[in-house]
Amino acid sequence: MFELDGVSVLKHSSIKIKKEKIIYIDPFQIDLPLHDADLILCTHSHYDHFSPKDILAVANESTVIITTADCQNDIEKMGFLEENVYYVKDYEEFNFDDINIKTIPAYNKFKEYHPKANKWVGYLIKMEGIVYYIAGDTDKTKETSHVECDVAFLPVGGTYTMDYIEAASLTRKIKPKYVIPTHYGSVVGDIECGILFKELINEKETKCELYI
Repeated sequence: MFELDGVSVLKHSSIKIKKEKIIYIDPFQIDLPLHDADLILCTHSHYDHFSPKDILAVANESTVIITTADCQNDIEKMGFLEENVYYVKDYEEFNFDDINIKTIPAYNKFKEYHPKANKWVGYLIKMEGIVYYIAGDTDKTKETSHVECDVAFLPVGGTYTMDYIEAASLTRKIKPKYVIPTHYGSVVGDIECGILFKELINEKETKCELYI
């Protein structure tokens, strides 16, 4: 089984995993309305991670959305069925059909953009025997350093998150089979961030895939 089959980074931190179920994480700048999502996960309420317009572009009447509580006011205006909406904080675990989901704290250690007190999250998603880690907007922390996964999506753009050097250090620590840098090339961080990140990865241990 090839872990990256059906996996794509659309733009910025917007990720699509297409297996038996279709999952979007932080849909953003969706070009065409597809309405094909079985499950949408949002890491926090910032506009580039929780975008109502883009969420509605991939959602349909049966889509389940999982997000943090600070998104509730917007969610209530979007027409989701109440039973299809779940609000999460860090350190939770639950199942969606055969998909296991855990929330991992996502925060800045010394910057004010993503306070730990907000309980914003990254996600560990286990489906079809593969564990995907979507870090969200975070620095390298004690919590991220203990993640075990097959595929890691790590922000590398700096400013609001870890930069490519810190992300490479985290990769060496957790040793996923594959790592894909995100959160660069549009909102923050230039395209070179991904290239520089890849140069720091020992691809005998972890394969690095770039989406731009």
